[in-house]
This record gives sequence, C-alpha cells and structure tokens, in this order.
Amino acid sequence: MKFDVLTLFPEMINQACSHSIVARGIESGLISVNALNPRDYTKDKHKKVDDTPYGGGAGMVLMCQPYFDCFDSVEKTEDTEVIILSPQGKAFNQQMSIELAKKSHIILICGHYEGFDERIKQYTKAREVSIGDFVLTGGELPAMCIIDSVSRNIDGFLGKIDSAHFDSFSDGLLEYPQYTKPREYGGYSVPEVLLTGNHQEIALWRRKQQFITTYKKRRDLFDKFAKNCNNKVDLKLLNEVISEFK
Repeated sequence: MKFDVLTLFPEMINQACSHSIVARGIESGLISVNALNPRDYTKDKHKKVDDTPYGGGAGMVLMCQPYFDCFDSVEKTEDTEVIILSPQGKAFNQQMSIELAKKSHIILICGHYEGFDERIKQYTKAREVSIGDFVLTGGELPAMCIIDSVSRNIDGFLGKIDSAHFDSFSDGLLEYPQYTKPREYGGYSVPEVLLTGNHQEIALWRRKQQFITTYKKRRDLFDKFAKNCNNKVDLKLLNEVISEFK
C-alpha cells in the first residue's frame, strides 16, 4: 500500500510515521508514506500557495496551480484512490477503512486556511472524506487517522490479523473487555470464565460482552446489528442481553 500525502506541513506526516506500528509497517515494506509539499511546486517566487477569495470574505483560499502541479507529479494507476480531507465529506468509518485497504495506492490531499479553490476538487476528482463533525486547522491529523486505520487492515501489518478482526466496529459492534495479569488487583478480579481454558465458553462470553458493551454505550449500533442478525447463536445472546437490561 502506497500513501502519497499532499500537505503544506510534511514534517507533521513524517514525524507521525516515525513511531510505533506505522513505523514498523514502513520498515517492513508493507506500506510507504510519501509527503509532498505543494509549496515546492508553486511558480511564485515567494512560495505563495493561497490568495484572497473572489467575492470577498475572511481568510485565504488554497490556489489551483501549486495543487494541480503537485498532484500531477504523483504517478497514478487505475487502482489509485484520491481523497480530499474536508468537513463536508462523507464520514470515515471502519467499513470505508476496510474498503480502502483493498487499494494499492491512496492520495490524501490536506487543506489549510479557509479551504480549497473548488477547482482543485474538480481537477483531482477526489472523494471528500471527513473524520467527524468538527473543524480542524488542517488535514494532516485526519490524513494520519486514515493512514493508521487503513494500514491496520492490511494482512501482516498487525502481526496477528485477528487483532484487527476483533477491533471495535469490525463487525458493527464494540470490542469485548480485555484483561491481563495479575488475576486480582486493587480489589478487582478477572472474570472466572477467562481462567477456565474452555475456548468455547470464552468465545461465547466474549461475544455476549460485545453485545452488552454495545447495548450500554452505542444503542444505535446494537439495534442495527440486531435488526439484521440471522445467526442463531447471536440471536440467543442478543435476546439474553435485551432481557437482562429491560
């Protein structure tokens, strides 16, 4: 998976990619992250990339020329996905993350100031994506969120792919609670079922805990899952949870 990020602050991307699991993914060759600065492509001697908006108004708008030329410098394939980070975009979620992980190349275009000249979106034919209903000073943090999330779905990136399969939202539910040693601490104990070694019982307990956690914290996700569920075991557990919390 290749990520090309168009950003006025490439050091933010490079710094974030130099740590933890993302850094290991780059070192292993599973992903590559390349930050390109549109300022390097401007034809203005002062490296200008923005100007005042036509029609008046506050702030500055990112100009076509630097972004057109920076975008054109990136080699693309039929499998390239182009994304502009924008609060006007479709909300990023786990389903989109899994879909994007099937691509081999993603271009992420980060904005700043009052946003893009609309023609940049038209020229790049980019999909607008938002990471939430709030506004940030730039697209670098959302770009890193997408890089991190999408990379987790690439085979081998997490070591044990099951780590991704059981993440929250991987099947529309929140993750079950996790425990580690010691068995007791501060008056709190690990649930006995996790100490039995009975993998079938543990699997059922974890599945029910997913339903309980989702019911308590995200009733919208619980109701959506229950409405579309046709698995007999899951239906039994769902009904148990609904009965217990009536």
